Amino acid sequence: MHPELDEMMFPPFDGFPREGFAFLRRLKKHNDRDWFLAHKEEYERLVKLPMQSYVAALRPLFSDAVPEFDVNPKRSLFRIYRDTRFSKDKTPYKTHSAAHFELKKHPKLFQGAGYYVHVAPGEVFIGGGIYMPENDQAKKIRAAIAADPEGFTAIVTERRFRKLFGGLQGERLSRPPKGFAPDHPLIDTLKFKQFFVGVEWKEETCHARAFLNRSMEVFIAATPLIRFLNKAMKVT
Repeated sequence: MHPELDEMMFPPFDGFPREGFAFLRRLKKHNDRDWFLAHKEEYERLVKLPMQSYVAALRPLFSDAVPEFDVNPKRSLFRIYRDTRFSKDKTPYKTHSAAHFELKKHPKLFQGAGYYVHVAPGEVFIGGGIYMPENDQAKKIRAAIAADPEGFTAIVTERRFRKLFGGLQGERLSRPPKGFAPDHPLIDTLKFKQFFVGVEWKEETCHARAFLNRSMEVFIAATPLIRFLNKAMKVT
């Protein structure tokens, strides 16, 4: 089948079903391999398939607005399985559903700026940026901000951007980064260790069909920042 027709394989997105969130609540109580395998069909039908339908419905919208990003109902989803190698929490399964959208022609989970959506019982997060930049990437981003302060400021002070996100989000360094004076006009921004924005909504929002367009509005509002970050990191 032609890849552009992938979305035809999935049912229309009418909101994330409440039954899927009930499953995630039960998974939180019974987070073990035997229980999950006995209920895997419910996961596939009530959690995974709705997220795939959501991503499939986003695909043509991204194609029009942000065509350089890969939005694929098969590749964009995060797996339900947790990586427990370096965690004290050894429960094997995530109790949320999430997807991320990255630049095309790059390996999955490469280090670049992109978009992210996360739904779970009691919480919804939608946003974009880069959450854990490598040291060299963070240096390039800071250098780009310092080199074009007016361009960057225009992005983060744009009316829709400010209304949705308030401003750039993430953790900051306690001291000015190397190479920048404490009195630099943008020192508060240059101290960021993470460069992302997002919104948190009540769970109720994601059960409605309107969630598709509402989330797309967030993605579009975050796009100028994401493009700035990828250009700074020389990721294309």
